[in-house]
Amino acid sequence: METTFYHQLTTTSLQDKLLSDACCEKILAGSDVELLPLLDAAYQVRKTYFQNEVQLHILNNAQNGYCPEDCGYCAQASSATTDIEAYPLKPDAEILEEAKRAYESGAYRYCIVMSGRGPSPKRVSYLAELIHTVKTRYPIEVCLSAGLIDIESAHILKAAGLDRLNHNLNTSEAHYPNVCSTHTYQDRMETLQAAQTVGLACCSGVIVGMGEGTDDLIQVAKSLRQLEVASLPVNFFLPISGTQLSESVTENPRSVSTTLSPDYCLRVLCLYRFLNPRAEIRVAAGREHHLRSMEVMALYPANSMFIDGYLNAEGSAASRTMEMIKDAGFAVKTNAENVEQFNQGDIEKRDVLLKELKVLRPRMDS
Repeated sequence: METTFYHQLTTTSLQDKLLSDACCEKILAGSDVELLPLLDAAYQVRKTYFQNEVQLHILNNAQNGYCPEDCGYCAQASSATTDIEAYPLKPDAEILEEAKRAYESGAYRYCIVMSGRGPSPKRVSYLAELIHTVKTRYPIEVCLSAGLIDIESAHILKAAGLDRLNHNLNTSEAHYPNVCSTHTYQDRMETLQAAQTVGLACCSGVIVGMGEGTDDLIQVAKSLRQLEVASLPVNFFLPISGTQLSESVTENPRSVSTTLSPDYCLRVLCLYRFLNPRAEIRVAAGREHHLRSMEVMALYPANSMFIDGYLNAEGSAASRTMEMIKDAGFAVKTNAENVEQFNQGDIEKRDVLLKELKVLRPRMDS
């Protein structure tokens, strides 16, 4: 592919112009579109709005399980047989202690996540008080994911100081019935619209690898662009045993075969950057599993990531993620007062191990 193609992608994105579906399809599946020039083109957009900074987020799985919804990707769904430790909402002291730990670890945003269809008015009032307490004690941004929310609830949460409300679209409207049957794509859209009505910033993203086509990924990326979401997590489906979409549930007709390659995952991240140039693009769940040795390349289109794992799945150690960010020449954006010191911290030093004789002369053992 000629260099003008990649330059045009950057220019079109920075001019806030929309790429055609045909161009988006070429980015995802064009055999003549090379990955490295594509990553560079996406990085030019990312650098314009976010320089070389990376925002770190920490998830608090504040309530695990007990969910009536049948989302096929989720280990907490009513339809899942995954062996998880279910527990009700954590007590205040536990949630506040985790907020303190998130702040001290250098996280820019603390994400409180609750299972369930949506909070009752009583639960919304409780969450509002909790969010206010966190914001009073720690200079850290707070994001809440609590299911379906109406305008009144969104107003209460915003007044309490909530920075963002998370509610992922996950996939396209056409593909959504293949993913969940207990609520609709429109239900999710209405939650995001309720938040926007009261001026509450939205975090909403996608899960790649749930049996969708490239057209579905393009459609949901453009829907998120229309919503002008502030934060856009790109998740890659984790085939957790017992979930309805997991390839391990072979007897279930909804199961999908997860064949995501690092190349394809990076192309998706580039596409979402071109279509949502000003949004915080987060390489989220599944980055370690699917990107593997090319994980660091995700930092060129994306400007944020989670540390310390996800809801039910473990992720890389925070120290390893920090090392990867710094080794690639990026800086961590943090709410901590000692920002400069935080970014200049020593990289863990490793001893050089010498080969043993049995490795040097393996035939001697035979």
